[in-house]
Order: sequence, then C-alpha cells, then structure tokens
Amino acid sequence: MPTVKSVKEFVPHRLLRNRHLMTMVPAFLRRRFPRLPPAQPRLFDVERGTQLSGQCHWHAQPRNHPTLLLVHGLEGSSDSAYILGCAEKGWAAGFNVVRLNQRNCGGTERLGSTLYHSGRSDDFRAVVMELIERDEVPEIFAAGFSMGGNLVLKMAGDFGDSAPEQLRGIVAINPALDLASCADALGAPRNFIYNRHFVRRLKRSMRYKAALFPEIYLTDGTAKSLRRVRSVREFDEKITAPFCGFAGADDYYARSSAMRVIAAIQKPTLILTAQDDPFVPFSSFGIAAIRENPNVRLVAPKHGGHCAFISRADGPERFWAEARLVEFCRGNSNL
Repeated sequence: MPTVKSVKEFVPHRLLRNRHLMTMVPAFLRRRFPRLPPAQPRLFDVERGTQLSGQCHWHAQPRNHPTLLLVHGLEGSSDSAYILGCAEKGWAAGFNVVRLNQRNCGGTERLGSTLYHSGRSDDFRAVVMELIERDEVPEIFAAGFSMGGNLVLKMAGDFGDSAPEQLRGIVAINPALDLASCADALGAPRNFIYNRHFVRRLKRSMRYKAALFPEIYLTDGTAKSLRRVRSVREFDEKITAPFCGFAGADDYYARSSAMRVIAAIQKPTLILTAQDDPFVPFSSFGIAAIRENPNVRLVAPKHGGHCAFISRADGPERFWAEARLVEFCRGNSNL
C-alpha cells in the first residue's frame, strides 16, 4: 500500500465553498516563492528531433536527495503557480526538483515539430530514465496536475512491473483520467468559461506552431478547421487527432486515458481529486481499477474545485494539495 499514515482533512476557505470560485481564484492570487532557488535550464531528448525543456533545482549533492518531477496541465507551463508552489515545498523538504514543460509549452514550440497531447506518456518515461541513467538519482517521484496527472498515471501504468526501482511513487492531482468525460463536461453550458479559456489558448498556440512549421500545419483546410473550433472536443477532433495519428477525438480519448492502465500500476500512487471539480467528473474515479489496486490511494474531499484546494489554514497549508503531494513523497522515500 502507498505510505500515507493519515491524510490531513481538507477544510476549504470559508469564502470558497463554491466550486467555480475555488477553481478560478488561484489565477488571481499573487504568490511568491522565496525559498525556491534559481533553476538550471535543461533540455531532455524524448524523441528524435524533439526535446522537452526543464527547470532544475539541484541540491549541492543531488545524488543524496530524492528528486521530484512536476508536470503541469493543459496550456500550463513549468512556471504555473501550482508547479512553483510544489517546487518550493519539495525543495524545502529536501528534494531536487525538475519543473518540466510539455511539448510546445512554456515557450518551447521550436524544440520539436509535433504537438503535445494527453497520451504522450513516453515523454515522461524518457525523462525519468535519463534522470536515473545520466544523473544517477537514487529516487524519483513523478507528480502531475489535471492533464499532467493523466500523463504520470499513464506512464506508471505503461511501466507496469517493469518500472525502475528508482521510481518510488506517483502523485496525480485532479487527473483527467477519462478524457472523453472531461471533454464532455467542458462542453456543458455551465462550464462555458473554462471551455472558452482553453479553446482560446489552444487556438493561439496552434496558430503560432503553424507559423513555425507551415509545411506541416498550414495545409489545405487546416486554418478553416481551426476557425470553426468552439470546444475542446472539436479541437481534438479537427487538430489533435489528425496531426497526432488518431482516427478522431474518440479514438484519441480511448487510447490516451490513464483509466485503461491504472490496474497495471505497481508503484505507490496517490490520487487527489475533489468531488466538486467542475470538469473532471468525480464519477470517473469509481472504476474498479482504482478500488482494487492496492498500490493506489484515492483521496477525494467534498470541496476543492479543479487543482485549487485553497484551505482555511494559513502558511504552507493554505494550498492543501501541494502540501499533501510533498508529504506523500517524503513518506515513500528511503532517504
């Protein structure tokens, strides 16, 4: 079983019991991270002609410390506040920290011609293996938020019983492990503000990518298809699927959702989600693969919104999920 002696109860901030307020308020909070030292930039080769950009925070003797790999969500980056918050807490707890950008994120569009999507778990497998083989880190933990949560869970499931000994644990915060249900929830009228936010950013990123690689993306009909996109599902149907080798959005969702490989996870895994997440349906966590896998622990407070979990407490406990993430990794480290 994952080492979680007890998980501190989440008590939401008294003004943030509404799921939408809880989800949106973090975007407007100004956070500082004074305990996090400057990062060393690093490029990881994940595929021929494709690199991922990471921001690395190494302790003086990194091989004497566990390493925490952090993966952001859809249209986020290594500089997303929740990533920096986890990085600071992890560093203070004695971890080396690698804040990783997915393909095309964080200003890395020139590092490869391909697009990022929710099924590219092999990218993170390659990063994990490079850190183990090149840097000889003794322990590594992988943690992801939302889309990133799906990716680290899928990586762990794909590894199965062949996962390296140094991979000590996985943490997924509000993981979009059933991509189809998440896309459908985003398309619901009640969630128009999130849908519009993601669609605008996806389209903006795609236009920039097309300008960099016109021979790939400025094909007949592509620009017209992009203009017609009004939802995340439509973006995946018209852009993600055809350019990433899927038959359509449904095929992409079916092949890329972590829920199909969770039963194969052999490493201690913590899933934190909120029952009131507006667009990651709580019903998707009721699958038998989660209930019956002794390596997976699901913690699901009634409140928390999407990747927010702003608590009533002050200080390090204000951002409850970040604190629990680091606590779980420390509990499963032998260092």
